Amino acid sequence: MTDQRLRFDGWIAGVGTSSGTRLVVGHWPRSPFGAFSDVMVERTDGERVLLAPSRQVADFVAATYRFDRTEVASVAVSVVGDTWLVEAGPLRLRLRTGRRSAFGLLLSAVPASFARSPLWAALCDVPARLLMPGVRTLGRAGPGRREWYGARGLWPVVDAEAVLDGVSLGTLARLDPPVAFGFGSAPRSPSLVRVTTTVELGPGTR
Repeated sequence: MTDQRLRFDGWIAGVGTSSGTRLVVGHWPRSPFGAFSDVMVERTDGERVLLAPSRQVADFVAATYRFDRTEVASVAVSVVGDTWLVEAGPLRLRLRTGRRSAFGLLLSAVPASFARSPLWAALCDVPARLLMPGVRTLGRAGPGRREWYGARGLWPVVDAEAVLDGVSLGTLARLDPPVAFGFGSAPRSPSLVRVTTTVELGPGTR
């Protein structure tokens, strides 16, 4: 048996809030499960919650990352210009992106074939950790799984409003401390990343 590679093409947005709750949104127009979005929430007490749109997606993501609780709920993402609106079960999040930096423009020039390559991810891992502490581009993800990220664009998040369970999470803040869902964190500076994510399943883990 050979390893199987599953690719997810889309965006990851990571924001902190002044309440201490941190949020990571995955928006995947192209994936082995079709188009879907999901949200990872890390509360101030460290509880990690996954909000996923189906049991199939929830089971796969929970086997790849670490959560204390998962919830299957409707997850909808709409984008108008520089504004993203996320509605996921008990969460309502609106965020606004700013202009790309020189680094963000450089990432936009990365060819799609490079973004899918584990060698490219390995080459990018060290500079990513130096430039954005906590960020990793290659690592182990769940038993028998390996994962790598190929970033193809980066935008700062300059404004965000979030309500969870009817309570405001406060103003936009850094992701500090870093989130702890997997082998690496989203950037500490609130960001939206255009990314191709590959999850490699070893024999017996499919």
